[in-house]
Amino acid sequence: MGHSGISIRQARVDDELSVKSLARLLATTFSIEDDVFKKLFNQIIDNDDARIHVSTDELGAINGYLLGFVHDAFFANGTVAWIEEMYVSETARRNGIGLALEREFEAWARDRDAKLIALATRRAVSFYSAVGYEESAVYLRRIL
Repeated sequence: MGHSGISIRQARVDDELSVKSLARLLATTFSIEDDVFKKLFNQIIDNDDARIHVSTDELGAINGYLLGFVHDAFFANGTVAWIEEMYVSETARRNGIGLALEREFEAWARDRDAKLIALATRRAVSFYSAVGYEESAVYLRRIL
């Protein structure tokens, strides 16, 4: 799908290395392991309840990605969507790519009757607030 010259599409198996290079820039708690990434990437590509969207530049190079899921939740009386990861390369930021990735995921989630999209972020609160998200909860974690 195009958003003002931005090209967004579903990730393909041959996008693995490009997405992995961006995911490495996002990861702060864990180091991405090549063999594990390959396995997970292929599982996610084949999972109907998961989606990886990528943004490509005019030469076809991937400059952003979004990884998200849908699942059922009691509190919403049905399906909710969760953005797990989103990263846009620093050189491509402020060009609408993040918004285009989010809107493409939103369309996918709506097609699955999701009632809401949720996410956790530490570094992009201002971006998500600017595109219509509101603070709803505190995110907690325990590393296992």
